[in-house]
Amino acid sequence: MNQLLEFVVHHPFLWAALGVIVLAFIANEAWRTFSGSGPISSSEAVRLMNSDDAVVVDTRSSSEYKKSHILNAKHVPAAGIDERAKEITRDTGKPIIVYCGAGNAASAAASKLRAKGYTRVYALKGGINGWQADGLPVTSK
Repeated sequence: MNQLLEFVVHHPFLWAALGVIVLAFIANEAWRTFSGSGPISSSEAVRLMNSDDAVVVDTRSSSEYKKSHILNAKHVPAAGIDERAKEITRDTGKPIIVYCGAGNAASAAASKLRAKGYTRVYALKGGINGWQADGLPVTSK
């Protein structure tokens, strides 16, 4: 313990840098959580679907969508999200859950929708793979 105190006393700039990094990390995570830009879990997505009537958007290819998708999901491929944003919903305050296969491309699609003025857009953490891993149902109809 004495060595730790001695290290702190002799290296204040290192400790200050560590403090700044920790505060930046906390601020970043808080901003992602409160701005709706971070990915949401499957259980949070189900809650939004049930309580706020969230719109679910599948951004994968047509063949992947036909194989399996979340019930009532609208199919809007990631490449056409800018042009077809109005097909998703005209209500810019309505929650939108965007998903892809593994959760990587959905974040970019969510950012595009936010740039179009939609305020409550969320990417599904893990995509449809995460959804199925959590034991939630999919359909091919």
